[in-house]
Amino acid sequence: MTNPPQEWQVAGLLKTTAEFFASKGVDEARLGAELLLSSVLGVERIELYLQYERPVYADELERFRALCRERLAGRPVQYIIGEQWFYGQPFTVDSRVLIPRPETELLVEHALELLAADAAAPPGGPRILDAGTGSGCIAVTMALRNPDLCADGIDLSEGALEIAAANARRHGVSGRVSFWHGDMTDASLSLPAAPYDMIVSNPPYIPEAEWPELQREVRDHEPRLALTVPQGMECYRALAAAAGRLLRPGGRIALEIHADGAAGVQALLAEAGLLEISVTKDYSGHDRIVSGRRPA
Repeated sequence: MTNPPQEWQVAGLLKTTAEFFASKGVDEARLGAELLLSSVLGVERIELYLQYERPVYADELERFRALCRERLAGRPVQYIIGEQWFYGQPFTVDSRVLIPRPETELLVEHALELLAADAAAPPGGPRILDAGTGSGCIAVTMALRNPDLCADGIDLSEGALEIAAANARRHGVSGRVSFWHGDMTDASLSLPAAPYDMIVSNPPYIPEAEWPELQREVRDHEPRLALTVPQGMECYRALAAAAGRLLRPGGRIALEIHADGAAGVQALLAEAGLLEISVTKDYSGHDRIVSGRRPA
């Protein structure tokens, strides 16, 4: 006589899965288990703690195990469940876009502060350009935080633009946020809404030579186009050069940088004639944002 199948409850399943993930070297084992199970059960992650004794039925267990196999194969949780939270809001993601990072939340926060402090802003609300928009998380979040703000996002990837547009619709800002196919390194780039009050960007900045050294999950699953450029500085150089024609007089630029890239980006902005160039550190104390202002 065979033993009956084990009956799982939420608490036991999470504990066992997290321990198994950890034994296999999976990053953030507990968090990953929680996100996968909450996706299968159709509840928010916090609700798992309110339903610790809830049974996990056979069909749910089968779907959960299938997702766990994907995670064990190295696929990021965010791509498995199709979602990443950013600045307190859920964003649709898949392998066509970079997974939004907490460091980019700091870029959004800093950009919003710069706009709020701009006494010379023209009437009618600010208009920003999100260069390399990816999932649209920067443009959409800034539009959510400022109901008068309008944004244009550009990206070289048509697939990314589809995701960005879906996120704008998801959050009800598609009337104020538009997306365009464009290459930020194209010296002839022109957009109908220019000049802008701000250019904000988390551009590709990893030199192509460093690609093989990246974490396996990033290298095998996230879009290379959103991460690498030949030498690492091409996008910064292009955006600095374009600031004079894409920004209104007095307009701002805010760029997320690699932790050791501040000096080089500052120099590019200075060479382009920008003023008030400053560096903002992230919560770990690393240089993370370089910003500047076009002369009025």
